[in-house]
Amino acid sequence: MNLNYCLMVTGPAYGNQRASSALQFAQALLACSHRLGTVFFYQEGVANANRLSVPAGDEVDLVRAWHDLAQRYRVMLHVCVAAALRRGVTDVIQASLQNRAGDNLQPGFELSGLGTLAQAVLDCDRFIQF
Repeated sequence: MNLNYCLMVTGPAYGNQRASSALQFAQALLACSHRLGTVFFYQEGVANANRLSVPAGDEVDLVRAWHDLAQRYRVMLHVCVAAALRRGVTDVIQASLQNRAGDNLQPGFELSGLGTLAQAVLDCDRFIQF
């Protein structure tokens, strides 16, 4: 039986294993023909959407890895707008609204509210937080 999953990532791209574990879990469930509709990045997890992050040469580039996963499997990558703005992650629209000089949201990610998370949880069979 194939299930529809929704993941919430609260760990930063680097500093602990939560985001890396979430990515590996997502890759494994998609390899097993399950569906991953939404990944929601919340709290410190919004760092996974910062296109300006540059990992060491021997580390996985999690920001680009999430982007690649989303492109390949048509997964929606939502980032909590309030948590993102607090932590300096913004898109072009929010940068303009907040009078900031630039944006740094990785393409493929979308700023959204907690209502998006609530809808994703209602639409999935399994919700897992990392």
